[in-house]
Amino acid sequence: MSEALPPALAALVDREQIRDLVLSYSRAMEARDVDAMADLFVPHARFGDHGKGPDACRALMADSLADSIFAVILVANHIVVLDDADHAHGEVWAQCYAQNRGEPFVEQVIRYIDRYERHEGCWRFLHRRHRLWFGMDRDRSPLDQDAAEWPRSQVGVGDVPLADEKFRTWWESRR
Repeated sequence: MSEALPPALAALVDREQIRDLVLSYSRAMEARDVDAMADLFVPHARFGDHGKGPDACRALMADSLADSIFAVILVANHIVVLDDADHAHGEVWAQCYAQNRGEPFVEQVIRYIDRYERHEGCWRFLHRRHRLWFGMDRDRSPLDQDAAEWPRSQVGVGDVPLADEKFRTWWESRR
């Protein structure tokens, strides 16, 4: 699509599509959707000991998310460099809030180093490297609070995680 546009406009469209790719990664993590995650990578992407391709991505993500109760990734400072018509690289900073079963609530600051590739007309990850700046656990999880029942209260666990069956079951077991 973007190759039919003037070069400057094509570059803007490509960067925006890559930024949407990063946001889709955050959404797939929050939803614990391993199939959506696999769709974000080119078919020949490598996933360490899990191998190469969509099935390897699914296996890695299933392992990574097996105990996930809650994960939200907020992204910022995304830099995209277009190398040629089908390749780009960049970095994005992220703040992650996560709760895994049997572990303390965690807050992280992450720097992702990415390589992108256009595949069948869509930008995908070729490689994504997670670089941890810091991670810290909290003495008390904000998820240990009562339900906020907004707008009654601005403080407490909100309706978004409580609508998720896996989260709600975990949350109720802690009450």
